[in-house]
Amino acid sequence: MNSISVRALLVRGMIAGVIAGALAFAVAYFLGESQVDAAIALEEAHSHDHGGGEDLVSRTMQATGGLATALLVFGVAAGGIAALVFAYALGRIGRFGPRATAALIAGAALLAVYVVPFLKYPANPPAVGDPDTIGKRTTLFFLMVALSVLLAVAAVIIGKRLAPGLGNWNATIAAAAGFVLVIGLAYAFLPSFDEVGEDFPATLLWKFRLSTLAVQTTFWTGFGLIFGFLTERLLLSANGADAPRAATPVG
Repeated sequence: MNSISVRALLVRGMIAGVIAGALAFAVAYFLGESQVDAAIALEEAHSHDHGGGEDLVSRTMQATGGLATALLVFGVAAGGIAALVFAYALGRIGRFGPRATAALIAGAALLAVYVVPFLKYPANPPAVGDPDTIGKRTTLFFLMVALSVLLAVAAVIIGKRLAPGLGNWNATIAAAAGFVLVIGLAYAFLPSFDEVGEDFPATLLWKFRLSTLAVQTTFWTGFGLIFGFLTERLLLSANGADAPRAATPVG
């Protein structure tokens, strides 16, 4: 069984992350920025303070260069981390090929890194939220991300250990049920925030939150497809015929 360099996977993960970040930027710009503009207009219409100076960064720059930079940097970082996870997971989580493994990792990342924290602490547009609680809300969101990722890893490990005795299907159900149970307890005991004003349009809030979900879904879907394609070509090329079961680092 041939092995390949983790460095090669890392490079392809970052490349896939950049491309997926560009796709996410397109969705964020055409779908999400109109919601942000509407929220800002609403905030300005309700503000009685007209004495402030101009923003250091223009709204146009925020919606174009700033947004693109943030998503591309995120793409590089997330793609690199996902590539390292792929290097460990390929051949160790079941009889899955490179494309299926990449898809599973991307789906798990979307669920653990965004969807689970999002259901507890959904994104808010401008004009929503108390500025005095932004630090606490941010800390709790990232705490929820860390907890979700750690529990997802634990669920995979527990599922593999239960599989010999329960079978793959029952072990997967048991591990998933444990994940949902602990996440449910975290939802119940961690503080919640309800800072949406009564005069804020519910439709605008709903569209904004859907757009943020669409951005993340686009990123991880695009990453899974692109990275799976790139790694399959790499593994087939390295093997000459069949893709290897696992990747090992170069000493």
